Amino acid sequence: MKTITLTMPLDMHVHLRDGEMLETVAPLTSYSFSGALVMPNLVPPVTTLEAVKSYRSRIKKAMESDDFEPYMTLFYQNYSRTFLESVQDDITAIKLYPSGVTTNSEGGVSSFDIESMRETLEAMSDLGIVLSVHGETNGFVMDREAEFMSVYEMLASNFPKLKIVMEHITTAEAVEMLDRYDNLYATITVHHLMITLDDVAGGMLRPHLFCKPIAKRPHDRAALLNVALAAHPKVMFGSDSAPHPKHTKESCGCGAGVFTAPIALQLLCEIFEAHDKLDNLQAFVSDNAQRIYGICAEYKEVVLEKRDFHVPELYGSVVPMRAGEILTWSIERVD
Repeated sequence: MKTITLTMPLDMHVHLRDGEMLETVAPLTSYSFSGALVMPNLVPPVTTLEAVKSYRSRIKKAMESDDFEPYMTLFYQNYSRTFLESVQDDITAIKLYPSGVTTNSEGGVSSFDIESMRETLEAMSDLGIVLSVHGETNGFVMDREAEFMSVYEMLASNFPKLKIVMEHITTAEAVEMLDRYDNLYATITVHHLMITLDDVAGGMLRPHLFCKPIAKRPHDRAALLNVALAAHPKVMFGSDSAPHPKHTKESCGCGAGVFTAPIALQLLCEIFEAHDKLDNLQAFVSDNAQRIYGICAEYKEVVLEKRDFHVPELYGSVVPMRAGEILTWSIERVD
């Protein structure tokens, strides 16, 4: 059997939710990854040191694996330097959401006024706290990410020491931005390497593929594949795995999010093998992230085998991507 061993795989963008949903999905991420950057858009959002510590404690309690580190984040506000100094040892990044662009982002940034943000962003620069950004405007849905490129340029040029991660990029414009500024990086999801808008809505509507940012055009997917398969040193894997109960996906007002946590590594093996780039998968799912974020992941080896895996129809109340289908790779063991 053909196998590949991934050392210390990381998911640098994941939604673990809270309560019963957290208990369902946290063990799935902690099983196959050494660590994950956990998003803070709960209700209410994570904005205090106490909330960070409490949420981390709930995550650790829900996990079934001790060899997993939840890298915690704060929901962006204009924090003082004093506050950031007090919390810097407990967080890895601060996540910036433009107001209203995605799930539970209503309290996000409504105006990108550099001077009002300066104290926070300069303090983050000095303290080495990464700025993680959901980069979309509130314009026409297919143009929202491309329109946000001017905001990235403004942030990157005004705060050159600040590491800025363009989260879950979906466009050729974002890929081109990577090499314009030394301090810009990006995460890429597995589903955006696989689908375009046509897969979501070109035939019968497929709600379990609906996400934000929405999947784009074939040339955008090709640009993402190009840098991911090459393990470009400024890109890394972030699943943006975002669980919603089945009844809220298959309904009017469908929740945005694709649930890939339990099958992400298997899908990545399929993609990288199809392009004869399996040798680059280790860098994409671990090495680049450790270097970019300056972290040393919990040691774990995940051995994947070229063997069929039947994706369950449900994980708890959540329908995964490729539900009921057969994948060509399986997780053989975790050491």
